[in-house]
Amino acid sequence: MASTTTTSPKPGMQGLQGTGDMKPTVYRILFAISLVHLLNDSIQSVIPAIFPILKSEMGLSYTQVGWVQFAINFTASIMQPVVGLYTDRKPSPYMLPIGMASTLTGMLLLAFAPSYWVVLLAVSFVGLGSAAFHPEGSRVSHMAAGGRKGLAQSIFQVGGNAGQSLAPIMTKWIFIPLGLFGSIWFTGVAAIAIAVQLYIARWYKSVLATAPVKVTTAVQRAVSPQRRKQVLFAICMLIFLVFVRSWYGAAMSGYFAFFLQDKYGLSIDRAQDFIFLFLAAGAVGTFFGGPLADRFGRRNVIFFSMLGSAPFALLLPYVNFTWAYILLVIIGFILLSSFSVTVVYAQMLYPGKVGTVSGLITGLAFGMGGIGSVVIGNMSDTLGTTRVMELCAYLPLLGLLTFLLPSDRKLKQWTEESGT
Repeated sequence: MASTTTTSPKPGMQGLQGTGDMKPTVYRILFAISLVHLLNDSIQSVIPAIFPILKSEMGLSYTQVGWVQFAINFTASIMQPVVGLYTDRKPSPYMLPIGMASTLTGMLLLAFAPSYWVVLLAVSFVGLGSAAFHPEGSRVSHMAAGGRKGLAQSIFQVGGNAGQSLAPIMTKWIFIPLGLFGSIWFTGVAAIAIAVQLYIARWYKSVLATAPVKVTTAVQRAVSPQRRKQVLFAICMLIFLVFVRSWYGAAMSGYFAFFLQDKYGLSIDRAQDFIFLFLAAGAVGTFFGGPLADRFGRRNVIFFSMLGSAPFALLLPYVNFTWAYILLVIIGFILLSSFSVTVVYAQMLYPGKVGTVSGLITGLAFGMGGIGSVVIGNMSDTLGTTRVMELCAYLPLLGLLTFLLPSDRKLKQWTEESGT
């Protein structure tokens, strides 16, 4: 669509990132990249959802289960910022389908995995695919956003969270009856995603042809050393908060099913319904988070997503089935309402570094959540899942640290001072 890409970048901006507010929103691309995000994250989220299958089929300990989560998270976390840094300098439209080909390979390996070590290799391929997708997917969302950055990021991220919410249902319908071989069905899902990504890549390539990205250091030169330290502190604090959210999410998506089995004697089948509720409510919260941030402020939404979910998280390990259903919906909606907001907040901290910033937030923080999964697994072996869930319930209270982030007004002032 030539009409969406002819505006030239302003001085001091990094190519396309500086022109978004001057162009209309390209909804067909936003919905396409959101669909791919759904397919990508549904595959990726199958890994923690099948922990009970892995544990029973291969006789794994909780610690070994945690290392499976670590393998996929760590692979994605290490590579996402690297991919983002590279593509900020050299945008790569066909990185999207290449990354999904890695995911397809991983699921194929998982379907025929004869040992624990092959499982680790398989999920690492899935992690590499995720690493390739998220920075460039976020860039495509940014490019297609026009002047509606918050809405565009919400559309993009809700696809991912919706995909995550499908994992328990797919475990219930596919992996419980078929075992690990059920992974073979997801090679077809990956193939569909590759076809959609080829369509997106052609649009992406056409945008580059009409408004090529120009790498410049003007933004960096405009920032004082003191301000650079303030921005660095803010991004580190934001990553920590996302890590806390990811750690709690890892506890819920990877280990809450074990908690339900151990405490209430639920079957794996029924336990998946609880996980689905949490993740589905999170997908809805992600969608509404962007518009709420536009109205009430990004930092306020981040603060509310953590502290607002804390009372319900603290109650969850002690309630009966009925209340567990209700509390999971509330916690999922509130906690994940900041999912897209944290990405947009980070992009404002580092204007023009869409890929690198997205890699840090959705990659590095995601990987640290994998470290949390290993810790949770080890603790579950020694303390039991009931005690671990009780301890993890305190994690959202760390949202108090949100007050250390700069306010929206100060963040806007920093952006204006940098000439962006």
